[in-house]
Amino acid sequence: MSNRAPTPVQPVHAPSAAPADSLWRDVAPADWNDWRWQLRNRLRTADELSQHFTITPELRTFLDAGRGFEVAVTPYFAALCRPFDPTCPLTRQILPDVAEATVRDFERADPLGEDPHRKAPGIVHKYPDRVLLLVTDTCAAYCRYCTRARWVASGADTLGTAELDAGIAYIARTPAIRDVLISGGDPLLLSSAKLAAILDRLAAIPHLRFIRLGTRVPVFLPQRIDAALVHALRPRRIPLFINVHCNHFVELAPEVRASLGRLADGGISLGGQTVLLRGVNDDAATLQETFYALLSARVRPYYLFHCDPIRGSAHLRTSVDAGLALMRQLLGHTSGMAVPKYVIDLEGGGKIPLWPDFVEHIDRSVLHVTNFRGETWRYVNHAD
Repeated sequence: MSNRAPTPVQPVHAPSAAPADSLWRDVAPADWNDWRWQLRNRLRTADELSQHFTITPELRTFLDAGRGFEVAVTPYFAALCRPFDPTCPLTRQILPDVAEATVRDFERADPLGEDPHRKAPGIVHKYPDRVLLLVTDTCAAYCRYCTRARWVASGADTLGTAELDAGIAYIARTPAIRDVLISGGDPLLLSSAKLAAILDRLAAIPHLRFIRLGTRVPVFLPQRIDAALVHALRPRRIPLFINVHCNHFVELAPEVRASLGRLADGGISLGGQTVLLRGVNDDAATLQETFYALLSARVRPYYLFHCDPIRGSAHLRTSVDAGLALMRQLLGHTSGMAVPKYVIDLEGGGKIPLWPDFVEHIDRSVLHVTNFRGETWRYVNHAD
């Protein structure tokens, strides 16, 4: 396995507004910076997408037939993608591919095995001390490797009042639960008032120790992170941790950094979640710069997920061996603060951290190890 250091890359700063020669050149700044305008004007159809992305005849047929997962891209995020370049790492994440129609034998609609663990409306209780609370099926834009593509954007799984009451009641009557992860869909698309009410109710449950929230909104729709939302997310009796999904350093454009700064200034701890994707970030230099860029934006890299075996995602997935080789290139060459845990998520079995093996062999009294430079070292293996 390689021990070479990642080749440094220069950060690329995406445009801070719609480019003057883009599809959105005539949009008034007040509209462009209105998150509701961004949602209303997402690119969805083949005709709309073809104004900014390369749409082959085969892909147009695929889209027009409605065969793939939901398509929607905010103008803001589309403007960060290189126009008409299918190799753009941002484009690969959100533009459909006819390869999605090819499903491997081992791919699953529910690759994490969540559905058998649904205990109440919106509740997935797979681990002993924590639950998922899925509050909405809507996202600002739809990733082509979405783990919950089976029901996201279905229009049927945003919790109503009665369902939300039942989900929170389950948490309240289950004292083993210490941690609630609010997810979806993207919970930051709820109104600020509704989100504040959910957090108030959860914070009032005595046995909860903290709350987490997973989101891609700061990247897809940074305009949403306004003062009202930051106030809704304010610290309560128990802390709130927000995990931000970011896959490539180009995503951390000035607006995104500003939105993350507003959250951090509001007293919210930020973690980063990245998915390892072929043709997006499957090289050590890109991962290193992405993790450093997250840290500089006050986001601590937390997880590097191996792409789940969701149906039709093989064209975006690397091998686990490749992922471990990338981790070996990062370790020792990248600040430990910037190195997340590399994990696979088993079908119903939970997350498993993977780590390159630096131990060559163990004698009774000596460990023989290889360091990040590829040098062999002896370490005394005594307990006393």
